[in-house]
Amino acid sequence: MGNGFQEVIYQRALEIEMSQSGLTFSREFEMPIFYKNQQIGTGRVDLLIEGVILVELKAITKSEDIHLAQAINYLEAYNLEMRYLN
Repeated sequence: MGNGFQEVIYQRALEIEMSQSGLTFSREFEMPIFYKNQQIGTGRVDLLIEGVILVELKAITKSEDIHLAQAINYLEAYNLEMRYLN
């Protein structure tokens, strides 16, 4: 699709691709936030694929350290196994 669109446009395109591939996903999925193995609140992720893959979309041309830090914080807070794809 190229650069310049809002995140929601890329999100909708990704949803079409995942649907056509037979993947199950939830959009704007509310997940519990944990601290020291205790739930302290909830937050929303852009996409949750197959119940285990968190996708946080960014409509940017270059990933920066702050984006990696955000992804790591989300994975820790949501108590998910850590992986990062740039």
